[in-house]
Amino acid sequence: MLNIYATCCLMLSGLAVSVSSSAQTQPAAPNQAAIVQPLVKKPKPISKELSAGLRLNTDGWALFIDKGKVISQDVKRSDMFHDVRLFQYELAEKHHPKELSMYGWDVNKQSNKQYRFAKTNNFYTLKFNYGLRKMLAGKPYPHSVSVHWVYAGGIVLGFLKPYYVDAYVSKDSGINFQQESVKYTAETSPYFLNTTYVIGSSGFAKGIGETKIIPGIHLKTGFHFDYTMDKFKVLAVEVGATAEYYTQKIELMADQKAVPYFFNLYASIQFGKRYQ
Repeated sequence: MLNIYATCCLMLSGLAVSVSSSAQTQPAAPNQAAIVQPLVKKPKPISKELSAGLRLNTDGWALFIDKGKVISQDVKRSDMFHDVRLFQYELAEKHHPKELSMYGWDVNKQSNKQYRFAKTNNFYTLKFNYGLRKMLAGKPYPHSVSVHWVYAGGIVLGFLKPYYVDAYVSKDSGINFQQESVKYTAETSPYFLNTTYVIGSSGFAKGIGETKIIPGIHLKTGFHFDYTMDKFKVLAVEVGATAEYYTQKIELMADQKAVPYFFNLYASIQFGKRYQ
């Protein structure tokens, strides 16, 4: 009887120790449900931009459109610190540095029409460029200025249009004169280059049908300064230099050498938007 009693006591003691050990190894149930933190969705980084502007060159002017794609590897700071792959489209007019605008003469008095003395052709260009705007100094703060190095190149279509003036021209060795619209040739040069015979420019439309297309290539490099305070806007100034080479010589003035290449400095201002 005592053996049975002793065995039962040992079994109850073992069970008590086992329950106590199990209770110590299992964590206590929380008094309240765990708080679930809401998932905050971060805004998408800037991925592209579109801008347009005006460029003043040492030999003319240009209107341009820039389409950009952000290629920065730094996703966290891409809104203020990024490189941009560029596609550029530009329409420009080129002037010779020695062109001089003046008023003509009509029957021994000054006319009310202007023209460019000795100018033989208008030259317009349409450029298609591909390049990169590479970050040099970023925007740690929204109100600071970012600085980029820009380089690009591409093809150019040049449009060479004869320049016409209204002038008094003689058909009988200077006895009788009549008003005509003339361009520069060997026969018209005595009147075209004589300020007493020229009345003024014939207007832009004159000579359009004689326009020649001259292809070429174009390279540019410069520095781009972005002043915008809003990451979704573009407000920038750019300064730099360009070089162009064409498949034939471009004559702009009768008394100046025609060359197939041009070099110039430029300054531009542009406005636009950035997108996510």
